[in-house]
Amino acid sequence: MFSSGKVVKLFYDVASPYSWLAFEVLFRYRNVWNIDIELKPAYIRGVLHGSGNRSPVLIPNKLLYMASDLKLLSEYFGVPMFQPPNIYEKDSLNAMRFVTAVAEKDKKGDVLMKRVSRELWKRMWYTHQDIMQPASLTEVGLKAGLLASEVEQILTLAESQPIKDKLKSVTQEALENKCFGLPFIVCHVNGKAEVFFGSDRFELMAYFIGEKWMGPYPAKPTTTM
Repeated sequence: MFSSGKVVKLFYDVASPYSWLAFEVLFRYRNVWNIDIELKPAYIRGVLHGSGNRSPVLIPNKLLYMASDLKLLSEYFGVPMFQPPNIYEKDSLNAMRFVTAVAEKDKKGDVLMKRVSRELWKRMWYTHQDIMQPASLTEVGLKAGLLASEVEQILTLAESQPIKDKLKSVTQEALENKCFGLPFIVCHVNGKAEVFFGSDRFELMAYFIGEKWMGPYPAKPTTTM
């Protein structure tokens, strides 16, 4: 398999809106920067617990800031999102196990994983729908292009111990890279590695990999909807 020599690993959770921004921008730049993107679905609560960090939703001032921040970021990056109500009650464990199971079954590289992840982000951060219940995950899978029989298989696989262990393993891999929140991006270029946290480090990332940051749209703007 051809490799560009520039590998970008994106650790993400659909409970993180900033992960969605990083996801969309990296794929807009994949061919422009000639990078190989490895999607690494992780569990944000595991990252926070393992690193001793606290969720921003538990800090009132951060939560207030996030609401206005997401509005501006949505306009700037062209990704439709705004903060849902009852954000304290949102948990993504079942969703990220589902994504992990999709990755195990995906015969098209990362095509289905991308579609499923995007549908989950839309449900949580745009239409504010459930992402925890099997019926919700079934709807996500169908919208992403999976057959009903495939969704049923993936739901069963998502509850298996190997998938649970895989999600834990990727979350631990993030922690071993000194991760403390998501999105967390690990760039490998010519034997050197550098880590970047959040969705506002693209200019510095471009510098590290020897490319140019051209704003949120390296080509003609397109919507994610």
